[in-house]
Amino acid sequence: MGSLTNWVIHALENYGLLIVFLTMMAESTCIPIPSEVVVPYGGVLAAQGHVQLWAVIVVATLANLVGCSIAYVVGRYGGRALFVRYGRYVGVSHRHLEQADEWFDRRGEVTVFFTRMMPGVRTFISLPAGIMKMNVGKFLLYSFLGSIPWNAGLAYLGYVFGANWDHLQGQFSRYNTIFYAVFALAVIALVGWGVWRWRKRRAAREAGGSRPV
Repeated sequence: MGSLTNWVIHALENYGLLIVFLTMMAESTCIPIPSEVVVPYGGVLAAQGHVQLWAVIVVATLANLVGCSIAYVVGRYGGRALFVRYGRYVGVSHRHLEQADEWFDRRGEVTVFFTRMMPGVRTFISLPAGIMKMNVGKFLLYSFLGSIPWNAGLAYLGYVFGANWDHLQGQFSRYNTIFYAVFALAVIALVGWGVWRWRKRRAAREAGGSRPV
C-alpha cells in the first residue's frame, strides 16, 4: 500500500484534479484505490493554492457517480446471471437472491447512502445494488448524496491538517482498523444469527413431520 500511496501522491502533485477524477472513478468501479489518500491530498493541494477546495469535492463526487454507475450496470446486466448459474458453488441459492432483492427493495436507499461513507465497503456496494436491480434513479441519487459528506470531510481534513500529513494518515489507518474489526464482528454475528434461525426452523419442521397421525 505504501508504494501505491506514493504513486498516487506523485500523480496528484503533477496532474491535480485529473488524477482525483480518474482514481475516484476507479475506486467506485470496485478497484480498491484508497480515497483516504486521494481526497485528503487534494485538500492539501487546495491549501497550497494549486486547486480550489470546492473543485476537489465536486470532482471526487462526480467521479464516484460515474464509477458507481459503471459497476451498477455490470452487476445489473452480468452479475445476476453468474450468481444464478454458479451461486450454488459458493453457497448462494435462489432463496438468498430473493432475500437480497427484498432487502434492497425495502432498505436499498439507506444501505447505499450509508455504505458510501464506509471505507472499503463503499468501493463495492454498487455491484450488489446492480445485481439486485435496485431502482437506478434511487441508486444514483443516494450514491450522490452519500458521496458528498465523505468527500467533503476528507478534503477538508486534508485542507486543515495537511501540514501534519503523516499523522493524518496514521489516524486514517487507525480508524480503518477499528472499522474493519467492528464490521467483521457484525458480519460474524449476522451469520451466526442466520445459522441459528435456519437450525431452529429445520428443527421445527422435523418435529412437525415426526408427529403421529
